[in-house]
Amino acid sequence: MPRSLHAALLWDLVLGVLGTFAFLIDLGADLWAASQYVLNGRYLWAALVLALLGVASVALQLFSWVWLRADPAGLHAPQPSRRSLALLHLLQLGYLYRCMQGLKQGLLVWQQEAPSEFDLAYADFLSLDISMLRLFETFLETTPQLTLVLAIMLQSGQAEYYQWVGICTSFVGISWALLDYHRALRACCFPSKPLLGLGSSVIYFLWNLLLLWPRVLVVALFSALLPRYVALHFLGLWLVLLFWVWLQGTDFMPDSCSEWLYRVTVATILYFSWFNVAEGHTRGRAAIHLVFLLSDSVLMAATWATHSDWLPGGILLQMLLPVAGICFLLGLALRLVYYCWLHPSRRREPDQVDRTWGLRSLEWHQLPQNRRMAQLAKNFFPKARDGAAMPWKGEGNGVL
Repeated sequence: MPRSLHAALLWDLVLGVLGTFAFLIDLGADLWAASQYVLNGRYLWAALVLALLGVASVALQLFSWVWLRADPAGLHAPQPSRRSLALLHLLQLGYLYRCMQGLKQGLLVWQQEAPSEFDLAYADFLSLDISMLRLFETFLETTPQLTLVLAIMLQSGQAEYYQWVGICTSFVGISWALLDYHRALRACCFPSKPLLGLGSSVIYFLWNLLLLWPRVLVVALFSALLPRYVALHFLGLWLVLLFWVWLQGTDFMPDSCSEWLYRVTVATILYFSWFNVAEGHTRGRAAIHLVFLLSDSVLMAATWATHSDWLPGGILLQMLLPVAGICFLLGLALRLVYYCWLHPSRRREPDQVDRTWGLRSLEWHQLPQNRRMAQLAKNFFPKARDGAAMPWKGEGNGVL
């Protein structure tokens, strides 16, 4: 095995371990916060934390179960029986099972002197599903939890140490999930394309963080000042975004019923951040979404200004809004820098590793191919040439 590929596989394995530990630490922090709220008599706050955890966990188990049932028989062999897998998902352990499965396959590939084409492709297959589930968990649980904690701090005028820990880990986790998902799509679905280098990864991480922070802040401010209206605000925008997703004719899940689960999840993501779900004029849709969220944020800021000049706890409102505006502009500038000069399609990074070695000895349709994720990759990278970027586009053996 080439040393560069061996190092890349080791790095992927390390990132997988860190991602699994990060999920467990975030889960423990949320449960800790909920228990502290109960001990302090804040039962509503504890109920909201647990409700967000429950909704996100159920959604993740549904996605995982539907994908496992849609995958061809024998692909994941050996694995527990269908009843055992169903029980794992009922116990809300389906995502952790997938993480363990991915780590086991990654360790197997890294230990082999000359890993087979199937083992390499199967490791990528599992990695893509895990990255997608991590992204869903981030916007269904981590981002709403972060918004809730900020609203609680602003409303109460004080912050506990476990809340600060939760805020820091949430911000890093959200940006990391976006970066990991982007890297997974490019590395696994576009093996002939350059990987994200260190400089590109840092800029990508920062602009996602800086663009997401103002949106989370304005929603948290709205929740702190007008807590009775935040649910109506979310529901109203969410329905508009869900209708927009439906109009784009998404085709990600294996059947029409589960497709609505995907659309509901994507509409939630779009409430906080951009997420492309269909081929076509990506820049136009991204611009529309940016203007839509920006207009909504400005309207909320104007509403706050007419209601009160001060936030609970003596925090001046006018001090927070300029900071959010500066973060937004800086994030937008870094985003332009990334796509104009640092995007992998613009130049080859020095640490780029060719992951396609040895994969030409077999036909692509004989390898595990995550077609559901490959379709999303086409949406994210519309300018990629079909033949070079997606060698499995043709009819194969029915593997997703």
